[in-house]
Amino acid sequence: MRVLVTGGLGFIGSHIVEVLRAAGHEPVVLDRAEPSGSVVEDVPVITADVRDDDAVARALADADAVCHQAAKVGLGVHLDDMPHYASDNDVGTGVLLAAMARARRRRLVLASSMVVYGEGRYSCPTHGDVPPGPRRREDLDAGLFDPPCPSCGAALEPGLVTEDAPMDPRNAYAVSKVAQEHYARAWARATGGSVIALRYHNVYGPRLPLNTPYAGVAALFRSALHHGKAPRVFEDGRQRRDFVHVRDIARANLLALEELSGEATPGYRAFNVGSGTVRTVGEMARRMAETMGGPAPVVTGEYRLGDVRHITASSDRIRRELGWRPEEEFAEGLAELLRDRPKTVTVP
Repeated sequence: MRVLVTGGLGFIGSHIVEVLRAAGHEPVVLDRAEPSGSVVEDVPVITADVRDDDAVARALADADAVCHQAAKVGLGVHLDDMPHYASDNDVGTGVLLAAMARARRRRLVLASSMVVYGEGRYSCPTHGDVPPGPRRREDLDAGLFDPPCPSCGAALEPGLVTEDAPMDPRNAYAVSKVAQEHYARAWARATGGSVIALRYHNVYGPRLPLNTPYAGVAALFRSALHHGKAPRVFEDGRQRRDFVHVRDIARANLLALEELSGEATPGYRAFNVGSGTVRTVGEMARRMAETMGGPAPVVTGEYRLGDVRHITASSDRIRRELGWRPEEEFAEGLAELLRDRPKTVTVP
């Protein structure tokens, strides 16, 4: 199978290219970065932006499927980032889907994210499952980080969110990922195409970029430790997350593409992709500092309004329907991440 991988030189995309090549497929990369040692040799690379309609049309030639990874990631730094998320992620996806429709390409695997769920799933002892609203600044200033029940104010118990949960994006990046999914769903309906959207959890592993405020907590903690500084943990460090290794993410993409390689049923399916193990942000910082022999984390009590408190999801559907299982052991993956010589990213 010949697969166009947008963003194929990036952190996740380059691992997908390697997994595809190892499985006997023919990846082709479209990426606006210049090729480097992060991609398998002899893989064709088209250096262009995914918003370049002519370049996308050339890249789609002879492609059997598309694996769309190109995106601006992270929470963002300030509201001025909004146009960049809308342009890079949503316009880029629109250009790609329109080109796929013209070229009659009908198979797409889309990189989505758990951020589409917002705060995720919570249960109130009185009202059952409830969707908490955005956290209030005055509560966060007072150190009240956990959202209360919107009906009675009681403490909520966080749980695992499933793919059928409503989308509730809380920041510009999350909004752009929701939009990408809606564009892809509309494209599938209009063309008879097949889409699998993979909602990644917090991805870590080798080639995770360094020195960018748009990275996740694993990258930010590692950057601090590489400079001999203590990782700074926001809030109280008890935020719940699921950290999944990048090679497990790459294997999920491979299985999704192979699922679409035959006479795939037209339509749209979404799958959560996580390790299945709930960890706190504070635990991640502590484990990284201990593994690297660096200074202990500092819990700051600071916060970002766009952050969510707890978000962990059930990956039962992808295990059941695609046969995916996480294979990377956490301690070994963390040690590998910290040994890695990361690439410095210049943020435009």
